[in-house]
Amino acid sequence: MLAPHLRIARPCDALEALVAMYRDGLGMHVLGGFQNHDGYDGAMLGLPGGPYHLELTRRRGHPAGPAPSAEHLLVFYEAEPSAWESACARMLAAGFRLVPAENPYWDVRGRTFADLEGYLVVWQRSTWPVTP
Repeated sequence: MLAPHLRIARPCDALEALVAMYRDGLGMHVLGGFQNHDGYDGAMLGLPGGPYHLELTRRRGHPAGPAPSAEHLLVFYEAEPSAWESACARMLAAGFRLVPAENPYWDVRGRTFADLEGYLVVWQRSTWPVTP
C-alpha cells in the first residue's frame, strides 16, 4: 500500500509574510499557489517530491486570527546535532520567535518557535519514531 501524501492547511492573515517565514525558516520551497480562488488566496510549501506539504490560505475579507491554542503544533524531527542547530538558527533568521512550550515535553529535546500570528513550530532533536 502506498503511503498517502499529507497536506496540512491553516488559515492566516499575513499570507505573503508567512510564506517567506516558512519557506526560509523550514527550508521549504513554494510548490504552488492560487489567487482569488472563490475568495481565497494561498500557497503550498514543501520539499519537491516530499510526502507532505503545508498550505497557507487567506480568505479575503475574513480575518483568521491567532492560533486557537498553544497545543496547535507542527513538529519536525532532526537527530543530527549540527543540522538541528542550523534548523533552529534558520527559524530565528526567518523571523520566528523562540518561546517556551506549553507542554514541557517539547522543551526537553526541542525548541518551540512562534510565527508572527502565534502558530507554533517545534524542532525536536531526536529521531522519528522517537526512541527512549
